[in-house]
Amino acid sequence: MKDLYIIGTSGFASEVTEYILDNNDYKINGYFDINKIEYDKYKYVAPFLGNEREFNFTSNDNVVIAIADYKLRNKVYLELKNKGVNFPNIFHKSCFISISSSIDESSILCPFVTITSNANIGKNFQANIYSYVAHDCIIGDNVTFAPSVKCNGNVVIEDNVYIGTGVIIHQGKANKPLKIGKGAVIAAGAVVTKSVAEGKVMFGNPAVEFTKENIKRRS
Repeated sequence: MKDLYIIGTSGFASEVTEYILDNNDYKINGYFDINKIEYDKYKYVAPFLGNEREFNFTSNDNVVIAIADYKLRNKVYLELKNKGVNFPNIFHKSCFISISSSIDESSILCPFVTITSNANIGKNFQANIYSYVAHDCIIGDNVTFAPSVKCNGNVVIEDNVYIGTGVIIHQGKANKPLKIGKGAVIAAGAVVTKSVAEGKVMFGNPAVEFTKENIKRRS
């Protein structure tokens, strides 16, 4: 087994730890965080190693960033990338990944995630339990799927997008994909039926922009 370090000690890191142990292909050497509060709460076996900024990593070290906050995750990734560490993908053994699809480094697929044909996924992707990405989708860097996200075919999701629990993204067309722009946030339970502009926060079924006026209309 290869050695591995984990950045983060939260509940998500606890889940990722169990996925790694269940796969049985890495040995966890230790955990990093800004304090020990959650490390102590989850009773990790490998030692607490403090703040990763103060650790002397080598170019052979394997690091997994088990942080659900996509903004913080990207910040940690960029800092450690400059130190030359390796960022292996963690795919639980229950996942299905099409041989015609590609997923860049530092990505985590939780149990029962499905990636079907001809999907192209960037770095730092996280897909939580029971999510899927269907055919011919393009997903940028640092995108997060909460549990049970359903991303249908011919969808383009740009960088730094957060998709909440249970979101359904309708299928686009081969010549006109449904597009979710950079930095958008899709609230839990939303149904996305048309493209979303960069930086927008969307909610509801069908999904509309999160504004006071739209909240009143939906209440």
